[in-house]
Formats: sequence, structure tokens, C-alpha cells
Amino acid sequence: MEQALCEEVCRFVSEDQAGQFPGSKARYFDTPLIGFASATDALFTEYKSVIGEFHLTPRELISISSPEDSWQPATVISWVLPITSTTRASNRSETVYPSRQWAETRNFGEQFNTALRRHMISWLTAKGYRAAAPQLMPAWREIGESPVGIASTWSERHAAYACGLGTFSLNDALITPKGIAHRLGCVITDLALEPSARPYPGHRANCLYYREGTCGACIGRCPVGALSREGHNKSACRSYVYGAVPEAVGVRYGVTATGCGLCQTKVPCEEKIPAGKSPYPA
Repeated sequence: MEQALCEEVCRFVSEDQAGQFPGSKARYFDTPLIGFASATDALFTEYKSVIGEFHLTPRELISISSPEDSWQPATVISWVLPITSTTRASNRSETVYPSRQWAETRNFGEQFNTALRRHMISWLTAKGYRAAAPQLMPAWREIGESPVGIASTWSERHAAYACGLGTFSLNDALITPKGIAHRLGCVITDLALEPSARPYPGHRANCLYYREGTCGACIGRCPVGALSREGHNKSACRSYVYGAVPEAVGVRYGVTATGCGLCQTKVPCEEKIPAGKSPYPA
């Protein structure tokens, strides 16, 4: 069942027409990475301490969203949708605003990601299982102010970490074997699948800055100084990405959500886990 599920995610990403740029056969994403975690993994409870008490476990998401039809989740299925090399190259040369291709990937590509969530729910349901996507559930909401800044009741990045797909970076993104330039998605299901290994010694192991005290290339890529050796200023980043950038290029690009992604391109972790002085993984 695991193989069939992975094949279906990959098939949808490579074949569905919604995954193509407007008026083009070029696609938003390369072959995805897919991982699994037990819905009862202790990490999901630990996130209440790491992120905030408001962050929900898979079981809480189901019970809060469907109190009249509650079911017991068994597995969290997470995927990484790597942004194509062509789009990454277009954004690599930018220094203030994202490229058109990057903005279209953020806007239309994320709409496609939502379609993938819905498709996998339908696919699992057709096979007799229950399934739901956290970001599409009534229990999902954004938290404007918290001890960790802007957050939400479910983090796709933290779900991907639990599923063995990557570790966190200086800019708060997830560095995966396919790099840091990607979109993330997941569904929760009562289908029991073998959890994926977490092949890293710590939650920041893939980032050269945290691993060796080197790099920090993403700092210089931020046009508003939202990144520093101390980390990520979420408020400054958000104001720029959701305010200044759409205002400047949204109409010209024909999108409402532009993203930015400058700190995810022209950096050593753009398309891989950087080796550094002491190659990792071995």
C-alpha cells in the first residue's frame, strides 16, 4: 500500500494539468519526496512545548474538526514538492522581488498543492480509509502572536520533520535531500503505514550555520534584513512577503500570493543538503 500511495502522489504531480504553468507544459515541481510518521509519535505532543500549546496533535485535529464523526488517525503522510531548476534559476538572479516563475509557483503551485491534498484524500477514501488534510480542516487557524512569533495550529514543516524529510535552517525553512526550495503538504489517515526513519542527529543538522558555524548565505539574500545570525524575524519577513512584494509585482505577474524565496535560492542548500567541511550525511 505504501508503494501504491507514493506512486499515486508522484503520478499526480507529474501528470495533472493543474501542475503546469499557465499556457505552458512546464511544471511547477519535480518528483516529490514522501515520508510517514505515526500519528501518535511523541513529537506531535512535544510540538506543544516547542511551538505552543495551541499546536494540535493529529488526534486533536480530527476530534476538534469532526466532533460528530471522530475517527482515530494512524499515520501522517507528508510530501516535499521540489521547485524546478528553471524556476530556481530565475529567482537566483533576483535581489529585491521574486521572479515571475517563482511567484506563479507560489500562487498557482500552492493551489495545485491543495488539489493534491484533496486528491489524496479522495484516493484514500476510495480504498476504504479515512483521511483529512490539516490545512483544510476547521481546526486549522493562524496564530498572530505567540512565543515563537506568527504560527498556526498545524505546521507542515514540523510534520515533514517528523516524517524524516528534512531539518530546519537559519531562515526557519526545511532543508531536505532536494534542498530548501519547495512546497510542503500532508494528509492524516487511519491507514497504518511504517514510519519513515529520521536520518539526522538533530533538528538543525542539515544547515551549515548550525552544524559548523559557517555559511549564513541566506542572511545576505534577504532584501529587508529579516535574517541575521540570531535567526528569523518573522514579522519583518511577513510584512515584506505579504505586503510590499504583492503590492509591487502582484498585478504585473497576475497573482495574489507572490512569495519571495530569495533566501531559498543562490544558497548552498538550494537543491541539496550541503556537504560542508564535515560531509553530512556520511
